[in-house]
Amino acid sequence: MLKLLIWISLFFAMASNAFAQDYELVPLVTDAKTSMRGLSIVDKEVIWISGSKGYVGKSVNGGKTWEWMQPKGYETLDFRDIHAFDRQKAIIVNAGSPAYILSTIDGGKTWRENYKNTDSAIFLDGMDFWDAQNGMVFGDPINHQMQLLKTEDGGLTWKNISDKLTKPMQVGEAGFAASGSSIKTAANGKVWIATGGAVSKIYYSSNYGHIWKIFKCPIIQGESSTGVFSVDFFDSKNGIVVGGNYLKDKDNTNNVLYTKNGGKTWRKSKVQVLGYRSGVTYVTKYFCVATGTSGTDISTDGGNNWTNISPLSFNAVSAADQLILLVGGKGQIYRLDTHL
Repeated sequence: MLKLLIWISLFFAMASNAFAQDYELVPLVTDAKTSMRGLSIVDKEVIWISGSKGYVGKSVNGGKTWEWMQPKGYETLDFRDIHAFDRQKAIIVNAGSPAYILSTIDGGKTWRENYKNTDSAIFLDGMDFWDAQNGMVFGDPINHQMQLLKTEDGGLTWKNISDKLTKPMQVGEAGFAASGSSIKTAANGKVWIATGGAVSKIYYSSNYGHIWKIFKCPIIQGESSTGVFSVDFFDSKNGIVVGGNYLKDKDNTNNVLYTKNGGKTWRKSKVQVLGYRSGVTYVTKYFCVATGTSGTDISTDGGNNWTNISPLSFNAVSAADQLILLVGGKGQIYRLDTHL
């Protein structure tokens, strides 16, 4: 019996080691002068990043070299989210008050202020686009009303459509701007917004934000530091949320869920991610990556089972065109390579 147990232990140790070797985090940048949370991958060559101290980064060769810029007059802002369309056009949004939305159409040489809000309570959390013209930004509630901004002209102007969401948010409920990824748009006007704090919910619209439905999300919640920090959908049915408690980032109590019916109901993953996670992305329908300040995990079955592949700290993860990138709070940009 003892020999059998030894062989079983050796087998699982070897299998785990072999599995870890299938994935490699490759450093691209380790000393940027900004804490990065915004990440937008246009294709395998064009990448845009945003962060603190007003920094925006751009690469047009898959991350081999980077150009760093600070929009003039906005050097003190923390740009928590960015959406890029190509190597020339990108839109950035900051967290805190005053709130700004800026855009560039010349690769970052100049920036235009498209939106400004000086309300002391304004706090924008994330942004996503359906296409080149239509996009949405959401923010924390003002007078219990989630802030919703919508553009129909590629970000040149933004209309406040907060009154479309008629049901007030609960006291202590808000969004998180940890990675700019707690909003997700999809084809034909679909959009999901995830909240946390006192309670976690999923706000869903199928018609560009005109009418909303609200679903319960049974992730860990109840404190200002808990809830959903990131959401992604592969299609109209399959989605994942991650989060936890950012004050206890090694705690993995009920902090990843997946849905098979568009967010109406959520299932707890059989094997959880290893700790608090602020970013999640689908690479394929079954291969997913989640990351946070206590490490990175991957799933090969659509989010039901997760395996930790690194303890390195990151804030956000995104994938497009077979390129997977992670960015963090200490000026680091990494590429995740798979050797499968």
